[in-house]
Amino acid sequence: MSYEVVIKKAALKNAARMPQLIQAKLAILLDDLRDIGPVLPSWPNFSGIGKGRYHCHLGHKWVACWQWEDEAIKIEVYYAGSRENAPY
Repeated sequence: MSYEVVIKKAALKNAARMPQLIQAKLAILLDDLRDIGPVLPSWPNFSGIGKGRYHCHLGHKWVACWQWEDEAIKIEVYYAGSRENAPY
């Protein structure tokens, strides 16, 4: 099963400010979300942060957060950026 991954405009804007290596990791994360789904325990510091909300670390200072509703094929990445500003 393949998921539809949507990235919020603000997350894209923040991602553009990340170092190239972190942007590459974000691209791999997006591929994994599309191919595997929202639950990715193999990613560093992956955890649930509420009902249908998840996050993982892209690097020491960088995280991505996404949400998914049960049985939906759409995953929304609503934050990508520094850990200090993460919405959790």
